[in-house]
Amino acid sequence: MKFAVLDFETTGSQQTDEIIQVGLVIIDEQQITERYTSLVKPVAGIPSFITGLTGIDDAMVKDAPELEVVMVELQKRLTDCVLVGHQISFDLAFLQRSLDYCGYSPFTGQVLDTMDLLRIVFPALPSLQLSMVSQSLGVTHERPHQADSDADATADIWLKCMQRFNELPLITIQRIAQIFVEDITDFSLFLQWMREQKEHAVALDHDNFRYYRQFALNVDDWGDEDDIRSEEEVKAKLDIPFEQFYSAFKQELQQKFAVYEDRVAQETMISEVAMSFSDDRHLMIEAGTGTGKSLGYLVPSLYYGIPHGEKVVVSTHTINLQEQLRQRDIPLLHDIFPVPFRAAVLKGRSHYLCLRKFEHKMTYADYEAAKEERMTAAQMVVWLSETQHGDEEEIHFANRGHEFWQTVASDTDSCLNRACPWFKKCFYHRAKHEANIADVVITNHSLLFTDIKAENRLLPAYKHLVIDEAHHFEEVASKHLGIEVHYMQFLNSLLWLYKDSKSGQLPSLRQRLARIEGDLAEKAADWCRVIDDLYLSILSVKENWDELIGLLYELLTGKHDGSGEVGQLVLRIKSEYLPSQWNQLLTIEENIYVVLSNALRQIDKMLQALKDSDEFDVQSAITDISGTVKDLYRHRDGLRFFMKRTDQDYVYWMEASAYFKAKSLQLICVPLDVSPMLKQHFFEIKDSVILTSATLSVDKKFHYTCEQLGLDADGNSDKFKTVLLPSPFNYREQALVCVPRDFPGVKGAGGEAYFIDNLIQSLKEVAIETKGRMLVLFTSHRMLKLVHQGLKEPLQQEGIQVLGQGVDSGNRSKLTRMFQDSVSAVLLGTSSFWEGVDIPGKALSCLAIVRLPFQPPSHPIVEAKSENLIKNKQNPFMKFSVPQAVIRFKQGFGRLVRTASDKGIVIIYDTRVIDTQYGKYFLYSLPGPKIESMNTNQLVPRIKDWMKEEEHENT
Repeated sequence: MKFAVLDFETTGSQQTDEIIQVGLVIIDEQQITERYTSLVKPVAGIPSFITGLTGIDDAMVKDAPELEVVMVELQKRLTDCVLVGHQISFDLAFLQRSLDYCGYSPFTGQVLDTMDLLRIVFPALPSLQLSMVSQSLGVTHERPHQADSDADATADIWLKCMQRFNELPLITIQRIAQIFVEDITDFSLFLQWMREQKEHAVALDHDNFRYYRQFALNVDDWGDEDDIRSEEEVKAKLDIPFEQFYSAFKQELQQKFAVYEDRVAQETMISEVAMSFSDDRHLMIEAGTGTGKSLGYLVPSLYYGIPHGEKVVVSTHTINLQEQLRQRDIPLLHDIFPVPFRAAVLKGRSHYLCLRKFEHKMTYADYEAAKEERMTAAQMVVWLSETQHGDEEEIHFANRGHEFWQTVASDTDSCLNRACPWFKKCFYHRAKHEANIADVVITNHSLLFTDIKAENRLLPAYKHLVIDEAHHFEEVASKHLGIEVHYMQFLNSLLWLYKDSKSGQLPSLRQRLARIEGDLAEKAADWCRVIDDLYLSILSVKENWDELIGLLYELLTGKHDGSGEVGQLVLRIKSEYLPSQWNQLLTIEENIYVVLSNALRQIDKMLQALKDSDEFDVQSAITDISGTVKDLYRHRDGLRFFMKRTDQDYVYWMEASAYFKAKSLQLICVPLDVSPMLKQHFFEIKDSVILTSATLSVDKKFHYTCEQLGLDADGNSDKFKTVLLPSPFNYREQALVCVPRDFPGVKGAGGEAYFIDNLIQSLKEVAIETKGRMLVLFTSHRMLKLVHQGLKEPLQQEGIQVLGQGVDSGNRSKLTRMFQDSVSAVLLGTSSFWEGVDIPGKALSCLAIVRLPFQPPSHPIVEAKSENLIKNKQNPFMKFSVPQAVIRFKQGFGRLVRTASDKGIVIIYDTRVIDTQYGKYFLYSLPGPKIESMNTNQLVPRIKDWMKEEEHENT
C-alpha cells in the first residue's frame, strides 16, 4: 500500500472556513518518498486566535498560491494512495469540499486514521493528542499546529505504528484481524492486508512470547519461585542493632547518589517506625513534603519484617502512590537493601483481567457497541502480549472502553478457581500468590476494608500495617463499611441476566441447552421452560426499579437541600421527617424484594441442579450467572436497608447528577462513627499500625485526627505515640503568603457576583506579573467556570493560556501535563487538585486559594456529625468543620513547594483567615512561611519585589 499523510491548517472548523496551509507526506514501501507543503491564500482574513495557534498571519499568505493551484498539486499526488491523517475526518471534510470547489471529483480511496491504529498497537498511551503522542514515541514535532510539521510527525507516527504492528506475534495479528472481520470498513480491510503481509513474511515468531489457548502472553505459570535469600545472609546483615544496620544502609545510599544530603526528618521517621515495630506500638507521624516518607517506612518495614518472618502491609489512598512505590521506591531498595526481598502490589479484584471471560468474549464475538468494543478488544489482545500484571491501570481506554472492561474484569462470584483452564495464568491469583510470599505488600485503603467485609480472605495474614495518606483513612472507612445502591449497577445486573428474550446470560444458557439432543434433551427442555418463565419476573423487577427510582428522583429534585456541588443533588432521609409518599415507595420496594427473591431462588435451584448433574457442558455459563445472582442479592438487601433504615447509627441519603438525572441516582448508607470498627479490626488486634501523611495535625496537635479514628488524642500511652516531624524545607525563605485584607466577601445580595468580578481582575493582574505559572484552587465548580469565562480572553491577549478543570478537560493528569508543557498558563482546579498534584520547579510559581475549603454544613455526613456533637454539648463548627477544612487547606498549600529549590507565592482571597477567631488555626497550621496582609492594590508590587529577590538570589 502507498499512503498519503495529509494535514491542513484552516481558518476554523466550520463549513465556510478555508484552508491556509497544506502538509502532505507520501509513504511507499515503508519509506517516505515525497513531501509537499504550501501556504494557501484564503479569501477572508485569518482570525487572531488562529494566528495565535498556528503562527500564520495575513501577511504570510498574502502572496501564497490560491486554493485552485494547490489542489492541482494535491490531487495528482493523492492518486492510488490510501489517505492517512490524525483525526482524519476533519482534514477529509476540507479536502472533499475543496476538490468539489475546484471542479474535481471527490476522493474515493481508502481513508485511515492514525488514532485507530495507535490505540491498538500502543494500548498504554495516556493521550492521543498529536504532540503528546510525538513526545511518547520520540517523534520530532518542532512546530505543532503548522501543517508541514504536523504531517511529518503524523507520517513518522504512522511508520512507527506499522513497525510495531509487524513486530506483534502472528497469532495476535490474526486475532486482531478476526475481531474486525465482520466490520466492513477501510480500517478492517487494512488490518486484513497487514495480516496477509505478516503471514507471507514469517514462519516463526520470536521466542519471547508464551502461547496458550491461541493467545500470545508475556507471563509463565505462577507459583514456581525459588528462594531468594539464605537464613545466614539475613542473620549476618539484619540481626544486628538498628543503628549499625542504618549506618551501613546510609553508606549504600551515599554511593548510589552523587549528591546526597542527610535528611534529619527522614532519619527520625525511620527510627520512630523501627521502634514502633519492635515495641508493638501504634504511631501517628506527620511528615511534610520532601521528608521522603516512602523510604521512611519501607526501610524499617524490611529491617523488622524479614528476620522476624512477618509480613508488613503498606496501604495508600491513591493508585498513583501505589504505582510510585512499585516503579520508583521498591526498585531503588532492590538495588541498595543489604538482602534480597520480595514486594508485591495487590489491588481490588476488579482491577485485574479475567482471562476466561475475555476468551469467551473473543470466541462469541460478544460486542455491544460494535466499533468501540472491537477497538477495545483489539487493544487488549495486544496488551496481553505485553502485560505481566493484567492491571487495568496499564491500559488507556477511550469512550466506552471502561464499560467493556467491566464485562471482562475478574470478580469473586464468577470465578472457577482451580477448575478454570486459565488458573495458572490468572492475573488476580498471581497477584494474590505474590502477596502471600512477599515481605512487603502494597495495597490501598479500599482493599483493606473490602478484606474486612470478606472476613479477611483477600489479604494475607499480617500484624504490622503502614497507612500512608492516612488523612483519608476515616473517610474511606465510612464509604466501604457502608452500603451503596446505584441505579445503573442494579439495572446492569438485571440486564446481564436477561436483556431481552434473545440476549443476556439466561437466554445464552437457554440457547446452549436447546441444542442438546439425545437422552438429555427432555431435561434440558424443562430448564428452558424455567428460563422462559423467569423473563416476566425479571421484567417486572426492572419496571418496578425504574418506577421507584423515578419517584425517588422526583423527591430529590423537589426537596434538594443544596448540600452538593452545582449540578449535584443531595437529600438526606431522616426517619423523623419522612416524605408523605414514603409508604408508596415502600410498597414498590416490597414488590421488588418479593418478585426478585422468588426469581433468584428459582435460578439458584436450576444452577444447583445443572451443577449436580454434571451432564451439561455449561459450567462457565453457570459460574457467570451465579456471580450476577449474588450481585442481585446484594442490591436487593442494600435497597431494603436504605428503605427501612433499621440501624439508627447510620446516615442515609440519596444523590444524583442534575445532568444525568435519575440514571445517576445513588442510595447511600454510611455509619456515623467508624472508630469502633477501626478499633475492632485494626488498633486492638494489630501489633503495630503506622499512620502517616503530610496533613494530620491542626494547630500542631493531633486531637482531631485521633478522635476521628478512635485513638487516644494525647498520644502518649505505651501503645500509641504521635510525632510531628519538622519540615525539610525552609518555608520562611521559599514561600510568601499574601492575604488581601480589603478583598470582598461573598455574603449579602450580589456579594458573590462582586467577589467574582474582583477575583477575575486580581487574578488577571497577578497572572500577568507571574507570566502565568499559576494554580488557582476553588471549592465550587460553578465559580471556577465563571472565572474561566472572565479570564480566558484577557489573558489570551497577553499570551497566557487559561486551563479549567471540567472546562478544557476533566482529566487531572492531562490538565497537569498541558499546564507543565505550556510556556505560560493559569490552571483553575477544584476538588482533586487540592491534593495529589505534583508540579515541581518553575512551572508553578503562584498558588491562589479562592475560598477556605469548608464542606457544606448541609451535607448529610457533616449535618449528622454536627447533630451528634450538639447532643454531646460540643461546638460542631470548631470541633469538626474547622479541623476538617484546615487539613484540606494544608493539602492545597502543599501544591506550591515540592522541592528544596522551589519558591513562590500563595494568595489567600478568603479574608476569614485574618478576620475571624478561627482563622488563626489555618495560618498556624502552615509550616512557617512568611505571612503578610495588604490591600489588594499592593499585591502585584509585593509579588514583583518577592520575585526580584528570587532573581537576585539566583544570580
